[in-house]
Amino acid sequence: MLTLHHLNDSRSQRILWLLEEIGAPYELKRYQRDAVTRLAPPELAAVHPLGKSPVITDGDLTLVESGAIVDYILRRYAQGSTLRPAEGTRDFETYQEWLHYAEGSAMLPLMLQLYTSRLKDAAAPLQPRIDSEIANHLGFIEGALKGREYFVGDNLTGVDIMMSFVAEVAGSFGRLGPYPQLTAWIDRMHTRPAFRRSVEKGGAYRMAWG
Repeated sequence: MLTLHHLNDSRSQRILWLLEEIGAPYELKRYQRDAVTRLAPPELAAVHPLGKSPVITDGDLTLVESGAIVDYILRRYAQGSTLRPAEGTRDFETYQEWLHYAEGSAMLPLMLQLYTSRLKDAAAPLQPRIDSEIANHLGFIEGALKGREYFVGDNLTGVDIMMSFVAEVAGSFGRLGPYPQLTAWIDRMHTRPAFRRSVEKGGAYRMAWG
């Protein structure tokens, strides 16, 4: 059976949401961050050398990286689902682009904000560039959502699940105010029954609000 190794307040929340959306059978193993350092516990390193989450095991397969996990689960457990557009279509290419964009580009300035915020005044020289990059990406996302309910096509896809973490981290930094389309979109995602079930099963989720 597929097992999700779930760390609280992490990217694995969206994998749990995906599993609830498709109704696939799975086992959930929960791990808790250190209350002081906020680091993952050493037990996760026994699952994968990086000691990070999300990580899934499925038989003799161990897989990390959110985008790879989302695509694997949809190919393996939800064939034909609208959560993954049909290959060979324009929507599929758009889906692939956003699937990689979520972690490959959008999260970088947000992670820089997270780490440099701990440096306080020492980070001041970097802040204008970080602010500019965050605004650049959030503005791009805002424009892509204009007049749309979802990122790709007319239905929820794996992209919406991947991009949720971007919006949630931006929201945790108070960055969503200028972006009403993005704010409305993540609010809609949070009302989905599968998302609410995922929070109930995964435990309190500090990235989510409302």
